[in-house]
Amino acid sequence: MSLSRRLPAMLLLGLACAGPAMAQEDLIFRKSTVWKMLTPNDKLAVYGVDDPIVEGVACHYTVPEKGGVSGMFGVAEEVSEVSLACRQVGPIKFKEKAEQGDVVFRERRSLVWKKMQIVRGCDAKRNVLVYLVYTDKLIDGSPQNSTSTVPIMPWGNSGEPPKCSDWIR
Repeated sequence: MSLSRRLPAMLLLGLACAGPAMAQEDLIFRKSTVWKMLTPNDKLAVYGVDDPIVEGVACHYTVPEKGGVSGMFGVAEEVSEVSLACRQVGPIKFKEKAEQGDVVFRERRSLVWKKMQIVRGCDAKRNVLVYLVYTDKLIDGSPQNSTSTVPIMPWGNSGEPPKCSDWIR
């Protein structure tokens, strides 16, 4: 994990421990998009996260990571574009009740001002989990976002799937 991704996480470690359950990211791979001769390249990075409250759901998101001198020292403000895909990867089991729009995963995209968040909701009519990724700043937000849905389906012989409306209010 690059310094630009570790530093904010280390600074917020105390807050994360006291807050609600948050997913842990796993780096899947990185692909260079802009070559830089003496400093790190600009890259696209693909990460995976498991929903900490809904067992059986995994999300993958892709974020640009700046290279150059500012990226090398972890002070680059990352851009807001993020893509998201979430899927059912096993039987769905809710570990606890949650609220519409609860944060599944959060990371800083700059030292102070910008953060990216993946939040979860429930489309009760269709029994579908809805995941939204967006970035915001302390003062103003960004219209950049991506949405992914996970229909709650039976898995193997696990019986009738749960209703998301029983768990997400």
